[in-house]
Amino acid sequence: MRTTLGLAGALLVAAASVADAKTTQFWNLTANTIVSLQLSPTGQSVWGPDQTANDNDHAVDHDERLRIDGVQTGVYDVRFKDKTGRVCTVSKIEVRKDAVFTISEKQLAGCTH
Repeated sequence: MRTTLGLAGALLVAAASVADAKTTQFWNLTANTIVSLQLSPTGQSVWGPDQTANDNDHAVDHDERLRIDGVQTGVYDVRFKDKTGRVCTVSKIEVRKDAVFTISEKQLAGCTH
């Protein structure tokens, strides 16, 4: 019985890992925790919902990944606010369904406080 429960638990963990791999994710490689993140098709300024709502604490720490919902493969502008109050827009980020995209500190040129 114990072996069966252990195997069932291992299968659930493996299934969860596969499910995570099949989601679109943002990987925060900026220096700060992000508290708001929205996407818009490049050049359209039609901002979608705040994706940080997908995280338990509604924030994305440095080196943390965030599940992105309702976005198809394409090129997007990404607007975010970090915990320091800095607001940044990064243009022309390639987002692929079921893959991970990143934004790093070196990409941040046009930020305001």
